[in-house]
Amino acid sequence: MPHDPTNLRDRTKTYALRVIKLYQALPKNGEAQVIGKQILRSGTSVGAQYREACPAKSPADFISKMEGSLQELDETGYWLELLVESGIIPANQLVDLQKENNELTAIFVASVKTANKTGKLDDVCIPIHHPSFLILTSGKQCP
Repeated sequence: MPHDPTNLRDRTKTYALRVIKLYQALPKNGEAQVIGKQILRSGTSVGAQYREACPAKSPADFISKMEGSLQELDETGYWLELLVESGIIPANQLVDLQKENNELTAIFVASVKTANKTGKLDDVCIPIHHPSFLILTSGKQCP
């Protein structure tokens, strides 16, 4: 399912679906399954936490929830690294998912920085680095 890169709700959901497919494709041995369950939990939490941030009642609430998403992205990145470095999955099979993890991290960091700087949720536009779009935290395209 292709995602609209200007809609973070769709993009984080697509990310979660990719993590689910990765988990399903992992070997059934003990190490792969232990790491797989960790990555499944953290990778599917990103979008859920982002959705919690969208209707935030204050900048502090928004920042707190976005930082939760960032923690899950960081943890997912760690598990992706372990899958490669342990030899469970070849690096070339995870390049795209790792790239998406890094891009979402950059978007969410920029969003938190903007919210911290302005103190207003209306001003939180996030640059997406590769397709040259701007997004509001609500997932709408910025003017």
